[in-house]
Amino acid sequence: MTPPALSPIVLTPAFHKQIEDEGVKAFPNECCGIMYGNDEGGRRIVKELEPVSNEFEAGERYHRFLITPDTLMRAERKAAREGRLVLGFYHSHPDHPARPSEYDREHGWPFYSYVIVSILQRTPAKMTCWLLNEQTEQFDEQSIEVSN
Repeated sequence: MTPPALSPIVLTPAFHKQIEDEGVKAFPNECCGIMYGNDEGGRRIVKELEPVSNEFEAGERYHRFLITPDTLMRAERKAAREGRLVLGFYHSHPDHPARPSEYDREHGWPFYSYVIVSILQRTPAKMTCWLLNEQTEQFDEQSIEVSN
C-alpha cells in the first residue's frame, strides 16, 4: 500500500514531546522508535509510538540507529493484529540537523515515514519528517501536523 504523495503525518502534542524527550534522554546517542497508525483522509495519523533499543554497535550509536529485522517483523505483526500500519520510524540526530544523512537514504525504504528530531547540546531544536521517493531514491520532506 502506498500513501498519497507527501500526505502529512499527524502527531499529537504528547507524541511530539515524547520524541523530543527520548532524543534528549539518549543524547549523545541516537534514539529510535516505531510509529503505528492509519492512513485517514489523505493524512497519516500516528496512534502509538513504541520506543525501541538502538541496536547499532555501541561505538556508532552517536550517528547511527538500527531497528533489527526481528523487531520490525514483530511490529508489523502487532500492527496487523490491531488493524493498524507501521507508518514509519523516528530517530534523533545529536548535534546534527534534522535532515536525513546519506546513510539514512541508503538504508531507507519507500512507504515508511521517517521523523528526525535534531538535539543540539541536549536541547530539542527541530523536528522534520521524510518519505523516500521510489523514483528518485531521494527523501522528500513530509509535513508534520501537531494536532489532537
